[in-house]
Amino acid sequence: MSEPLSFPGVEPPSPTLSARLGELADYFAAPAAGRLTEEQRALSLGIARRLVAEVAELIDPAVDFGGLWTEWLRSGVPGAARLAGICFGRAEEHRWRALSAERAIPVPLAPESDEEDAATEVAGPMTARDRAYLALRIADRRRFDAYGQPKLAVADLDSEIFRALLHDVAGWQLAAVSIDTGRAADLGDAVRKAVERQSEAPGMTAAAIAYHDAVEDALPDAARAAIAAHDWPALIALAAAAQRRGYADTALALVTAETAALPSLLAPLRLDRDALAPLEASLAMLPARAVSDSHGFAGEAGR
Repeated sequence: MSEPLSFPGVEPPSPTLSARLGELADYFAAPAAGRLTEEQRALSLGIARRLVAEVAELIDPAVDFGGLWTEWLRSGVPGAARLAGICFGRAEEHRWRALSAERAIPVPLAPESDEEDAATEVAGPMTARDRAYLALRIADRRRFDAYGQPKLAVADLDSEIFRALLHDVAGWQLAAVSIDTGRAADLGDAVRKAVERQSEAPGMTAAAIAYHDAVEDALPDAARAAIAAHDWPALIALAAAAQRRGYADTALALVTAETAALPSLLAPLRLDRDALAPLEASLAMLPARAVSDSHGFAGEAGR
C-alpha cells in the first residue's frame, strides 16, 4: 500500500483525489508493471461486496447495507489492505476455473446401458475417500452465491481478518444507532457470537486436510486425475494439505506461479512433467495473470 499523500499548507485531499494520486504514484514507481484489468477489478470488488453483505447480515439484519456500501465506496473500504489479497486471490482462482471450464473438451455421452451401469455403481456404498471428496465439493459450493458468482465463505476467512471486518461493520452501524444504547449492546453481542460460530462450518482448508488424509498413498494418482479432469479445487486441496498450507494461500500461489516454479510448488504430490503439462497449459491461457518474468506479465497480450 502506498503511504498517504500529504500537501504542506493545504487541506488534505478528498478520498477520491487521494486515491487517484496514490494510483498515479504507484504507476510512476513501476510504469512497466502489469495493471489490473476491468474484469479483475469488478470480480474483486464484487467479492468484497458480497463478503461485507454477509458479515452485515450476521451482525444485524437491519443494517442498511446499501447505505453502508455506498459510503464505503465513496470514502474507502476500511481495512482495504487486509481485504485486497483475499479478494484478488478468490477472483483469480474463479477466472482460471471459469476459463478452464469454457475450454474443456466435452465428454462423449455413453450408451444408455453404460449409463445405467454407472448409475448402479454410483448408488453403491460411499468410501471414506468419496465422503471426503463430497465434503470438499460442499465446502467449495459455499464459495459461490445463489447466482453462481464467486464469494468468500466466512469459514474460510482468517480469524483476524474476520474479526476486524466485524468491528468495521459494527462500528458503522453503531454510528447509525448510537442514541439507542440497547441496540449498541446487541451489536457487541452479535460480534462475539459471530466470532464463536466461525469455526462451526468447516472451510476449504479443513476439507482439504480430510480429503488428503482419505486419499492416503494414492496421492499422486489422485492429483494426476484431478489435473486430467481440470478439477482444480481437488488439486489445490491436495497440494495445500500436503504442505500444511491454507487452501486460499495455495490457490493464489498456484495461479500466480511461473511455469518453471510449478514442479517445485507441487513437489509433495510427486508428479512428473507429463502430468503437469495440462496444468501448465491451462494457467498459461489465463489473460493478465499476475506473473512476473523476463517477458512481463503472462497473458498480457490477451487483454
